[in-house]
Amino acid sequence: MGPPPAPPSAPAPAGTTAVPGLIPDLVARIPWPHWALVATAVVVGVLVISCLLCVICCCHRGRHRKKPRDKEAVGLGSARGTTTTHLVQPDVDNLEADSGGAQQWGRLLLSLAYDFRSQEIRVGLKQAADLRAGGRGGTADPYARVSLCPPAGHTHETKVHRGTRCPVFDEICSFHVPPAELPRTSLQVQVLHSRGVSPPEPLGALSLPLGTVDLQHVLELWHPLGPPSAPEPEQTGELCVSLRYVPGSGRLTVVVLEARGLSLGLAEPFVKVQLVLNQRKWKKRQTSTRKGTAAPYFNEAFTFLVPFSQIQSVDLVLAVWARGPQFRAEPVGKVLLGARASGQPLQHWADMLAHARRPIAQWHRLRPAREVDWALALQPRLRLPLPGS
Repeated sequence: MGPPPAPPSAPAPAGTTAVPGLIPDLVARIPWPHWALVATAVVVGVLVISCLLCVICCCHRGRHRKKPRDKEAVGLGSARGTTTTHLVQPDVDNLEADSGGAQQWGRLLLSLAYDFRSQEIRVGLKQAADLRAGGRGGTADPYARVSLCPPAGHTHETKVHRGTRCPVFDEICSFHVPPAELPRTSLQVQVLHSRGVSPPEPLGALSLPLGTVDLQHVLELWHPLGPPSAPEPEQTGELCVSLRYVPGSGRLTVVVLEARGLSLGLAEPFVKVQLVLNQRKWKKRQTSTRKGTAAPYFNEAFTFLVPFSQIQSVDLVLAVWARGPQFRAEPVGKVLLGARASGQPLQHWADMLAHARRPIAQWHRLRPAREVDWALALQPRLRLPLPGS
């Protein structure tokens, strides 16, 4: 008898392409034990899952890093209230947002200290920032004018800083104020743009009542500047003067050009030109009188011999005199030029020394006579750069 016939194989299910026994045949052909195949499959599965998790984490971290940057840029304004830095030096953007556009006038860094023994308040003008542009050049030639209201003593003017909207003044001035007057006194600061022989252009102003300030400690704070106040009517007037110094011959030429804004009630104005050496009167000249005008034109020149070794010790005082209602000559106002001056007069004197042999003209506001006398006696002398030094 032959071998029995093989049983017929079961037909493949309709609609499929699977090959019967394919996976078991492949597993049977691999010369590995059954447990090794299972372990390999587990390891491969773990690696695939790990790779997928790493890819998902990297994508998630990339999206998470981009979002905090936007949140941080937007959240600076809201986080400002939880810090104390804005109390000392607020950010420019924050000032613009909080003050409703007041930042356009700039800001001023001041220090205040009161000495109860000498009854003096020391005002430190540190610097200004973000000032408005003066004129049409997009920049400014700023300087600051400091005074008290009600007036107490003198008015201090800083040096003019050329071509900047963020000047660093770094100057200190003092005012005598009794403790009982502090609550009724306010500090007035004007920031002005120098325009040479033309009147200065106001850039901003600050009015700080001293009664609201704790003067027991030295305070150094930024203060926003406000719009400049309306200019006060000129009571004493202005004087235009030209200066020229030749170091070799020691010739100092002073040209009294003209005055303007004098009171109409004054008659026959004239100008006294006086040199002061080491706080003592040295030489004196005088212009002729002009009648019936509040804007007299003089154009008179005076030459003084001042050795180069003494130019640092000389002060130039120009006093406008006129006859009052009682026909008695009295001083209308004075201008102090030299190393004891401040503000524009000091800058004018420094420009004369820096540009030897060149005449330099400038308008100067007349100050009360006692104020100039006070400055001449008490202000320390500054060492100005000399030509060729």
